[in-house]
Amino acid sequence: MTSTFDPLVPRPIDRPTEVPADGPLAGLDEAKIFSGPADPADRPAWRERLRQWREDARVRHGHTGAAYERPGAAWAARCYTVAQVWLWDELLYSFGEGRFTPDRFLADARDRFGGLDAVVLWHAYPVIGLDDRNQWDFYRDVPGLPELIGALHSAGLRVFVDYNPWDVGTRRGGEDVDELASLVADLGADGVFLDTLKKAEPEFVERLERARPGIVLEGESKLAVERIEDHACSWAQFFADSPVPGVLRAHWYERRHMQHHIRRWHRDHSEELQSAWLNGVGVMVWEVVFGVWVGWSARDAATVRRMTSVQRAAGDLLLEGEWTPLAELAPEAEAAGIYASRWELDGVTLWTVVNRGDQDYSGPVLDSVVALFPGPVPARGINAFLRVEPRIAEPAWVRELVDVPHDPDARFPHRLATRVHPQRTNGVAEPDAVVVPAGPYVLTVRYRARETGMYQGAPYVDEWKPLPPRLHDARTLQRDGELAAEVAVAATEVTNAQFAEFLAATDYRPAQPHRFLAHWVEGAPPSGREHEPVTRVDLDDARAYCAWRGGRLPTEDEWQLAGETGGLRRGEPAVWNWTESEHSDGRTRFVMLKGGSDYRAEGADWYVEGGRRAPDYSVKLLLPGLGQARSATVGFRCAWDGAVSRGR
Repeated sequence: MTSTFDPLVPRPIDRPTEVPADGPLAGLDEAKIFSGPADPADRPAWRERLRQWREDARVRHGHTGAAYERPGAAWAARCYTVAQVWLWDELLYSFGEGRFTPDRFLADARDRFGGLDAVVLWHAYPVIGLDDRNQWDFYRDVPGLPELIGALHSAGLRVFVDYNPWDVGTRRGGEDVDELASLVADLGADGVFLDTLKKAEPEFVERLERARPGIVLEGESKLAVERIEDHACSWAQFFADSPVPGVLRAHWYERRHMQHHIRRWHRDHSEELQSAWLNGVGVMVWEVVFGVWVGWSARDAATVRRMTSVQRAAGDLLLEGEWTPLAELAPEAEAAGIYASRWELDGVTLWTVVNRGDQDYSGPVLDSVVALFPGPVPARGINAFLRVEPRIAEPAWVRELVDVPHDPDARFPHRLATRVHPQRTNGVAEPDAVVVPAGPYVLTVRYRARETGMYQGAPYVDEWKPLPPRLHDARTLQRDGELAAEVAVAATEVTNAQFAEFLAATDYRPAQPHRFLAHWVEGAPPSGREHEPVTRVDLDDARAYCAWRGGRLPTEDEWQLAGETGGLRRGEPAVWNWTESEHSDGRTRFVMLKGGSDYRAEGADWYVEGGRRAPDYSVKLLLPGLGQARSATVGFRCAWDGAVSRGR
């Protein structure tokens, strides 16, 4: 009998691995997390089995740790917070000013998360596939990107670029490894995130190391034991812990190997934060997942601030001290769901403590210790305790540690995407424009389930790993509204020749000229293509043309209503159409495209879908800045309002 997949429950491969009391050890190589034993009496033997496995595995896999001795890569072992950020996140980029705003991004990270150690500049997915631009183009064709990376470096952050091994159907250049090696060298990137890839092959690693000595590779999900040798970090995504917190296999194997815990769609991050705290590793701060707002609660952000304030100060203890997972605590603490790891070095002992319960705990935890954060061990939160042996000087970092208060507010910080409303028009429509009558309407919109979602909310709230048919399957939504007055939508797209007339009449110059009409020759349409739909124009370019014609862009609903009459005609080649559907939630801008195009990127489900589409089909496109929205496969048509739309 086939079981039903429940996306709210961890899959078997996500769950922790039980540690057998005896027998072969090699099976533990496949663990994500070693499950913690519920009975405290079983823990000494459990810890001994973990030590035996580590010694055995290091011999079997010939572990030398040489990659961790590279001077240029030493930072990775102390990289406790890494943020995945869309390159056009409105904290990092201002659409109004047309420039990157790293200071604003860094100030927000400092205020809410205690600052960051690194950032992943996510660049191509989920817009790649709209045209033939490849993943390298989406980095190399961005004005000001080297300066942005320089500003992040100056602020003390390390910068990762993203590698998409599945990008096989866009414009082909050199071999991936050569393109990536050249990119990291040219940009001065410190690391590479391996999207959808658990590990890079040894030859790939060696080529990148030659290009950028000390380059740090971070694979997605579980890293094979033998590759901990040459991957200094791993992206610990979708790791479910045991009820009694367990031990991260990769970090236990090599203490200098940094892991970043994250469950991207979850609204409660307390479990992975507590696992990171007990294991002495880091977290990934990911608040905009491919255009979807999944912001962190005030409670979880405060937990990150607490964690990193100690981790950055006491890094030597966490890296070099003797680590005792599930250290013994007062029985009352254990009964209340309090757990700890102990870290000992040179007469100084640190306990990283978590509260798995839903009530603050103020009872006994340990004797003769000092709480680094005054007050209880907060519900679903953390604390730390310190003991310094007599005649041992208190570490300087203790005196410099600033109290970080816990915030109990675990509410999800909702955001709504709001629409930029079109302006009323006063021009005369083209004679053959398709008139959509005033009044109420109900539309069925078809789309493909992508991680971008559609209008509001996350598509996979609290899910573990969405899989088909939850991902990439065909979906529908209903949209209803009312047109206050009739609207006329142009039967055809604006052509190159028509746009040239507009330029000649107005001397229009875009505020951001990059990629504007990049396919034209010496300011004119290419010979023989005058009557093709104009492309490589962005929303503002299209709006300017429509305003010159006394019109505006049609909304996505108006476009669909007109299209379903059968009166809209397609130019050759067919291109997607801009619509007046720009939205922003303050972090991401997006727009709905209609119509489809003749271009289609093949070879991966992660591409934007191509092909000609029926009028009811929509694609949500995240808007990039600095001219990147100007595509070879997107054009537009105009619309006009009310009675003037028919010349009355």
